[in-house]
Amino acid sequence: MKQIPSIERSIAQPHKLAELRQAQKDWNTTPDVLTRLTQRLLTTLSLETQLGIVADELGGIVPFDSLNYRHRIARQDFIFASGLGGQHKCEYRLNLEGVSYGTLTLFRRRKFSDEELEGIETILGAAICPLRNACHYLTIEQAALTDSLTGIPNKRALDDTLLRASQLSDRHDECYSLILCDLDHFKSVNDNHGHVVGDHLLQETAEGIERTLRTSDSVYRFGGEEFAILLPHTSEQGARDVADRIRKAIKDILVDCGDGKLSVTASCGVATHLENEPPEHWLARADDALYHAKRQGRNCTRVFASIG
Repeated sequence: MKQIPSIERSIAQPHKLAELRQAQKDWNTTPDVLTRLTQRLLTTLSLETQLGIVADELGGIVPFDSLNYRHRIARQDFIFASGLGGQHKCEYRLNLEGVSYGTLTLFRRRKFSDEELEGIETILGAAICPLRNACHYLTIEQAALTDSLTGIPNKRALDDTLLRASQLSDRHDECYSLILCDLDHFKSVNDNHGHVVGDHLLQETAEGIERTLRTSDSVYRFGGEEFAILLPHTSEQGARDVADRIRKAIKDILVDCGDGKLSVTASCGVATHLENEPPEHWLARADDALYHAKRQGRNCTRVFASIG
């Protein structure tokens, strides 16, 4: 039988344990700003919360009138702003190991001194690693809510947004409308031209829909060749007008197939949120309207206020 050597147990080092206890005590009681900043940043992976902590700690050392942070994360602009005013500014591009993690700018009415700039840089040097981790976490969160082919939000993101929109519509008595848009005869595109052409058409469609919308509107890949468009503060007639513009934008798309140009049409179903209506019922009504658009010849828009 093979003999397995026993593992020698190391002897406890009382002085090392004492040092550890002292380090923990110092960590919890040391009032210096860098220790406190690090402790606070370690409590969250929310980028917005972390920037608020940096602004709070920094403001206690170097007074400023406003702070602005900008970064592009997963094809979306992330903006954080605190305070107002100031004609003098200092700007920092937050880079770590050759990767950018946004730009932070401070403003105030009087010029920053060299000593203050050094203090700001010290604070940002301590904060950059937690900020990087928060950016990575936000990227992962966004990836889970993003369609990998088109780069627009997916059905999971739509479900979350519809719930919030339903609540806001009821709370503020405002019109929210939903469009479901489906490409007509899309299966024949894949069958006759291949999935590479089909995927390219879907990408072009997502971009074409986005170009027709306001900044407050949002588009989602609902599944396959179907897209959902949420329109805040939009009546039934306004939503129908948007749906018709979307159909025209899709019809104008031309995809090179090698032996010619390919174009498609789309059908749209519209539903405006009803009072106290659950999001799943709202979505079902839009889907019902889309079904009628398909049954009535395609390449058209239909609006339904209720199921049945």
